[in-house]
Amino acid sequence: MEENTSVRVLCTKLLLPHRNEPGLQWLIGSPFFPPLTIISTVRCIHTLSPSDAPDLLKESEDLRALLLKGFDVIGAFVIGKSDSESNVREAIDAARRLRKLLSSGGGDLENKEMIGAYVEFNSKTDIRFFVSKSASSTSIEPVNSVVHEDKPEKFVWETGCLLRCEVPIRFPVYFPVNNPIEAEKIYWRATEAVAAKLKDPQVVYMVETIRKTSAEGPKPLILRGAELDFQTDVSNIKLLGKDAQGSDPKCIPCAHFCLKSKPDSQKFSAVNADTIQVSVLLNNSEKSLKSIAPVAEYVPALEEARLLVVSFKLEVLCYAAEDIPVMYAVSKLIIPGLVDQLNSMKNLILPNLLTEHPQLHPYHFNPPGVLHPITVIYELNYGETEMKQVEIRKSLHLRLGLPFDRPLLRIANVLDLSTTNVGGRSDSIRKGSTFLKDVHIGIPSSGVSGGSMSLVQGSYEYYHYLQDGFNDSGWGCAYRSLQTIISWFRLQHYTSIDVPSHREIQQSLVEIGDKDPPFIGSREWIGAIELSFVLDKLLGVSCKVMNFRSGAEVPERCRELALHFENQGTPIMIGGGVLAYTLLGVDYNEASGDCAFLILDPHYTGNDDLKKIVNGGWCGWKKAVDSKGKSFFLHDKFYNLLLPQRPNMGWGCAYRSLQTIISWFRLQHYTSIDVPSHREIQQSLVEIGDKDPPFIGSREWIGAIELSFVLDKLLGVSCKVMNFRSGAEVPERCRELALHFENQGTPIMIGGGVLAYTLLGVDYNEASGDCAFLILDPHYTGNDDLKKIVNGGWCGWKKAVDSKGKSFFLHDKFYNLLLPQRPNMV
Repeated sequence: MEENTSVRVLCTKLLLPHRNEPGLQWLIGSPFFPPLTIISTVRCIHTLSPSDAPDLLKESEDLRALLLKGFDVIGAFVIGKSDSESNVREAIDAARRLRKLLSSGGGDLENKEMIGAYVEFNSKTDIRFFVSKSASSTSIEPVNSVVHEDKPEKFVWETGCLLRCEVPIRFPVYFPVNNPIEAEKIYWRATEAVAAKLKDPQVVYMVETIRKTSAEGPKPLILRGAELDFQTDVSNIKLLGKDAQGSDPKCIPCAHFCLKSKPDSQKFSAVNADTIQVSVLLNNSEKSLKSIAPVAEYVPALEEARLLVVSFKLEVLCYAAEDIPVMYAVSKLIIPGLVDQLNSMKNLILPNLLTEHPQLHPYHFNPPGVLHPITVIYELNYGETEMKQVEIRKSLHLRLGLPFDRPLLRIANVLDLSTTNVGGRSDSIRKGSTFLKDVHIGIPSSGVSGGSMSLVQGSYEYYHYLQDGFNDSGWGCAYRSLQTIISWFRLQHYTSIDVPSHREIQQSLVEIGDKDPPFIGSREWIGAIELSFVLDKLLGVSCKVMNFRSGAEVPERCRELALHFENQGTPIMIGGGVLAYTLLGVDYNEASGDCAFLILDPHYTGNDDLKKIVNGGWCGWKKAVDSKGKSFFLHDKFYNLLLPQRPNMGWGCAYRSLQTIISWFRLQHYTSIDVPSHREIQQSLVEIGDKDPPFIGSREWIGAIELSFVLDKLLGVSCKVMNFRSGAEVPERCRELALHFENQGTPIMIGGGVLAYTLLGVDYNEASGDCAFLILDPHYTGNDDLKKIVNGGWCGWKKAVDSKGKSFFLHDKFYNLLLPQRPNMV
């Protein structure tokens, strides 16, 4: 191996948390980066049985939709058991074949260098890197030089930009009624014609900037299809200087549409990146060389035909170096991206062309830990909490190495490229909100030498004294800290409820019995414990509490606080005596013990002037002991720190269904016990020996069997269980369900996979077999607004098969239905 050959790693981790299981990950790079530069990894999730070899066809279909043009597969990373070099050779070969499947043509793929990486699973050894020079070479050479980039975001976005293009597609498909197979062929040909149209000499591409610093932004550039070069490989394109000018489109770089200078305060990220808009226009009225008359031809159908109108929208995002000529950015990135997305849409629509009418829509996301955006195509006919959509998101989380306990790929998380963000701080005010957001960004450093910073993950709003004209000075600091914490859960899309007022917080504490009614409207302080009660009631959020008898103990446990920010990332409420603060992060040197705390102070009483807040120290780093020897945490005071835990999305639906069932037995006067909390349900399962003690306080799912155990223990209620290997079997036994409601009348819990619902009734036509199910959905996260719940479909009838041919009970999933029996009352 040449001495100067080195691998550059940009991603902060190669999904190393998964070393405990063998597997394969694809290494992602870009032709705009130096060779052998790894920007990210994505897990291979499709394999062939029984060999466990990667299913490259399925992988290519997924990655073609997921990866932006401008990023390529450049190798493979193996987590294996033995014979590392043999495994790496096979993985590199698979990566090379995958790249060929993903290629839009052009370029010498056979002679591209590919990276192989290997680590033994369940080991702490370093990753070993190898390079294969070409497909014809059977040897792989080890790489001894590995460079880990200190500022990967800057590396990617300082000289990179995004190109965006949207194209609405709508075309008719006429097919014989008696020959539906012909419809698929006609549809196939129609999509091929659309793809060909994108390269038509008469097509026009208009290029313009989205973000303008002034009214005198660069003028749009017009590119005609006849001018485009589709042959040259991206790696062979000559890059231009950023200041290159001229009328020839070959001489105009993407930088022409980017900011000439970027503010020092701007954070390098996809959301702050320069974005170039590309619009597709078709010129059908170009002058002909000779005069001709319009001709219409009538071709009568030979048999009865049907019209099917296919409609969807293409929306592609591409990554490019600012130095690449705009002409090549369109021909080698935008057009191949549109064609690939068109084919992905075609493959999703084709299997059910005549029976279903999917509403497909591409969305772009940039989840934390991933340096570049990704694209996901969602079927909007499925609600976000429906099992089909949950399974899609689950597989994406698995592929990208994302945690399963946070909503990162929901539509609310979509990458917003529509807003102007020139100064890098214009996103500090949430649209429609008057509250400052993320005020800690850009503050001075902590002063801890050699420290490691662990900060709040995501966005929050700053709540403080006297906001909204409400005078809470002297008593409302803990309320304000709670409001900041709840705003964090809102902005991370864990909930849609509004941030509660002081009165609503007090009302919640009265409703759960913690306070007496006169507490509402009072000016009484609250502390960490009360905050935990409110978070549990309003959001279903559990909390950990750290107790300190003296402020001297807090710095000693700084490592625990750092782990909280790394694993949970939620703001922490600090309570001590009569004061409360919000902790946004720590900076900790484990060797020296030196540490600092990033404090957001709710005692501020001024207007929302960011400069005034930061300069006044209302948001800033506080050393455990400052230069004058003064301790931030007083040694003669106690402190309670409240650490909210992220909800494990989707884990509590069966608990909620059980609570609904127990409420039924209460309201029918079969029992007088209170409806149990999640923790009390878990406690019951531990007491009967079904679960081990660590289950209490966990976020583990439960199913129909566990519900039957709890109903038996708490109420003495027995249950019947109906098992279905497939959702197709459920409607077939609708008559049995009808008899249950006629004879027992209790709510039924529906369990399937990781989702649970409550069944309140059935509507069944015994003659036709047609049926519908009255579903109460516990996945609703809003406030208790009956109109909103009903109109949103959270309680309503679900046909076994709806008008679009969609089944409520999925045929590829199992289901267990729990039918509680009325007690035999004497």
